Order: sequence, then C-alpha cells, then structure tokens
Amino acid sequence: MVTTDTDQSIKVDAVSKSFGSLKAVKNLSFEIGKGEIVGFLGTNGAGKT
Repeated sequence: MVTTDTDQSIKVDAVSKSFGSLKAVKNLSFEIGKGEIVGFLGTNGAGKT
C-alpha cells in the first residue's frame, strides 16, 4: 500500500506491550486512512485497551 502524508490519519509502527514476562502485544504496526472506520476485536483480557 502506497500512502502519502495526507492519506493517513493514524500510523502505529512496531508497538509492543508487556506485563512482567507476559508479552501482550509484540511489534504491532498499522495505518488508518482518512475516513476509514476500524475496530479491534478480541476476547476479554486480550489487551485491546
């Protein structure tokens, strides 16, 4: 996907989150373009917050 700075509203690059030795999120990257509607799905306690 080729984007310009004006095409994207949010860009997340290589985000990780750990709770002690538990790796909840590892190397998460994504882009959300202007006008796009997205949602995160997952079970309770999956780290969506």
